[in-house]
Amino acid sequence: MKLNKIKQLSIGLVTILLVNGCNSLDISNLWNYDADLVWNDDNLATAYVTDLYGDIFSGWSTSADNTAEQQTGIPFMLSTITTSGSGYKRWNYTNIRNINLGLEYLAEGGCTESVKNSLTGQMLFMRAYQYGEMVVYHGGMPYITKAQDKDEDDLYVTRTSTAECFDLIIKDLDDAITLLPAKATGNDYGRIDQCFAKAYKAKMLLYKASPQFNPSNMYDNKYWNEAYTAAKEAYDFCIAQGIKLTANYADNWSVDGNSEVVFPIIYSNPDKTADWENTIRPSSLSRSNANNTPTWDMVKAFPMLDGKRFDDPAGKYYAGAESDFLQKFWQNRDPRFEDCILYNADLYPVLGTASGYRQYTSVGIAVREDSYGINPNVGSTATQNDAISGMYVRKGSDLSLSQDLVSTYDHDYPFMRLAEVMFIYAEAANETDHQDVAVDMLKQIRKRAGIEAGENGLYGLKVANREEIRQAILDERNVELCFEGHR
Repeated sequence: MKLNKIKQLSIGLVTILLVNGCNSLDISNLWNYDADLVWNDDNLATAYVTDLYGDIFSGWSTSADNTAEQQTGIPFMLSTITTSGSGYKRWNYTNIRNINLGLEYLAEGGCTESVKNSLTGQMLFMRAYQYGEMVVYHGGMPYITKAQDKDEDDLYVTRTSTAECFDLIIKDLDDAITLLPAKATGNDYGRIDQCFAKAYKAKMLLYKASPQFNPSNMYDNKYWNEAYTAAKEAYDFCIAQGIKLTANYADNWSVDGNSEVVFPIIYSNPDKTADWENTIRPSSLSRSNANNTPTWDMVKAFPMLDGKRFDDPAGKYYAGAESDFLQKFWQNRDPRFEDCILYNADLYPVLGTASGYRQYTSVGIAVREDSYGINPNVGSTATQNDAISGMYVRKGSDLSLSQDLVSTYDHDYPFMRLAEVMFIYAEAANETDHQDVAVDMLKQIRKRAGIEAGENGLYGLKVANREEIRQAILDERNVELCFEGHR
C-alpha cells in the first residue's frame, strides 16, 4: 500500500509540473557550475579546494605498506615491475592541473581577500606535495605551474632537473606558509596549516639531503644543514602551537583530535568511513578477509621491554636464538607490540564476544575462516596460507565495534603526527653534529612507548656514535610508525 501511495504521489507531482511549469528547474547547465559562479563565491571556491583534499591525501589503507617488509602482500610475480607498471609510479598531473586551474581562477575571481589567501596557501601546498610525491619516485619531473591548453600549448614538456624540482617545491611551500594560519582549529580543523607545511618542508629537505639523491656523498653533503634548520624550525613551531606526544601511544588512532596530530584525514560516519577495521580483523569477526598481515620480520623488529633486541645477550629479557624466541615472542615486549600485533591466543575483547575471548589462528584450533598453518596430527592445511601470516594488524582497531558494525569505522587518520616530525628532526640532527638532539628525540618516543629507561637512561638505545644513532633512528621509525603508510 505504501509503495502504491508513493507512485500515485509521484505521478501527481509530475502532472502538476507539466501543467504549471517550475522556474526552479530552469538551470542553464545541469552538469557543471560555471567558473564565474564558483570563483566569485567564497563558499563555492572553498568547496572546490575541499574536493581536492579527497583526491590528494589518502587515509586508512591496509595496502599502504604492502611493498615493505612490514606486511605480507609484496607482489613478486613475473613482470610485476615494469617500465610502465602503474603500481610503481606516481603520475599526479590530473591533480596538478586542477590545482593550477584553481590558482588561476581564484586570482582572477571576486572572492574576499581572506578566502583568497587561505585557499591559495592550501593549493600551493597541495602542488608542492604532489610534486614531492613524484620526485621521490622518479627524480626530476616536468614542474608545470599553469593549466595547459591542449590546443595552444606544447604538451611535450621537458623534465625539470631534480635539483630544480626541489627548489620549486620549497618555493611553493614557503609561499604557502606566508598565507596559511599557524594552526587550523575549529571548523578549519583538518585543513592545511603552517604546522603541516613547515613539517613537510623539512621532510622534503631531508629527502634532498638523503643518500637516495646523493649516492656519491651520502652523509656529508651540503644539504644536511638546511634540512636540520628546517626540521628544527618545524619541531619548535609545532611545540609552540601546543602539539605534543600523546600520553598513550594508542591515543594516536583511538582519540580523534589528540595532541599529537599535525595533519589529520577526518572521517565521520556515515558521510565518510574507512575499510580499515573491516580488512585488518580475522574473517570470523569481520565482513571481509584480512589482507596484508604482519610479517615475522615486523614481529622481530619490536624491541623487548628494556629496549634491546630479543637476541642481545646484554638485554634484561634476552630470549636466546630465533628458534627459542619463536616459542615466546609475545613475552616482555615493547608495549607497542600489543597495540600493533594480534597473535595466536591473544586476548581480543571485540564487542559481542564472550568475556575473556582469545583469538586463535593456529590450524586445528582456530575457526576455519581464521586458521593458518598445517596441522601435523591430521595433515590438514589452512586455506589461506598464501594470504595471511598467522598474525593480524591490531593497530588502529576499534574493538568497541561489533562484527555487524565494522564498516562504520570512522576514526581520523593521523596523516602526519609529531612523532614523524621528531624522526625527521633526529635524522637531520644526527648528520649535522647534533647527536644530542637526535638521541633526545628517540628517548622521548621510547619513554612514551613505556620502555624501561635502564640504569643509563637510554631506554635500551645503542647510540655511541653517528652510525649507531642513524641505525637506531631507522629502526625506531619502523616500529613507531608501522602500518601507517610511511615505510
